[in-house]
Amino acid sequence: MAESPKIELFVKASVDAESVGNCPFSQRLFMILWLKGANFTLTTVDMKRAPAVLKALAPGSQPPFLIFNDEVKTDTNKIEEFLEENLAQPEYPKLCCRYKESNGAGDDIFRKFSGYIKNPNSGINNMLETKFLSTLVKLNMYLETPLPHELDENPNATQSTRLYLDGESLTLADCNLLPKLNIVKVVCKQYRDFDIPKELKGLTRYLDNAYKQDQFRYTCPNASEILIAYHSVAKYLNK
Repeated sequence: MAESPKIELFVKASVDAESVGNCPFSQRLFMILWLKGANFTLTTVDMKRAPAVLKALAPGSQPPFLIFNDEVKTDTNKIEEFLEENLAQPEYPKLCCRYKESNGAGDDIFRKFSGYIKNPNSGINNMLETKFLSTLVKLNMYLETPLPHELDENPNATQSTRLYLDGESLTLADCNLLPKLNIVKVVCKQYRDFDIPKELKGLTRYLDNAYKQDQFRYTCPNASEILIAYHSVAKYLNK
């Protein structure tokens, strides 16, 4: 059996430098390595004290970055591709999606969320909330629509019962989307008292299932970390 690779993942540290900070890209890679079942070392990088470490390891880059058998990698998308290629079957599970539509599901949510949360003007809040909500509705529709393999098993199915974006197990698409949805949930609650509507049954089911998984739940930053990161960005509405 080939020797296991030496893998080190460097992620952004929390403000108190004790745990993981708010960084969906860091969480994405943390989730991928955990789901792969690979042995790896996780190092949190305190952005206030880290420059010397960072300059030596990955000049000019911000976490996350990865060292794989002494080779430094700094681009999150390329790291994802690299891990899928190099931590491959039969030793490691395949995490890429079965359906290409799963990769793009929810990819417009974060942009509309940002517009919604950065606006202090109550006069246009409803319009921005509607645009943001429409992206959640779109994702919900994808999650409620049976996938081809579900229809093969039950041709009369009108509602999907799958756990995640692409089926019954977490994939690269989930690792990309879930950290962003967690941020959306925390920030919207704090700044707009907005909860994801329970009527969006597919999305509610998806998040409920995801939070039961250690690979997601235990890689999430504390809510306080997310709110610190958004303190200078998000705006309360002017009365």
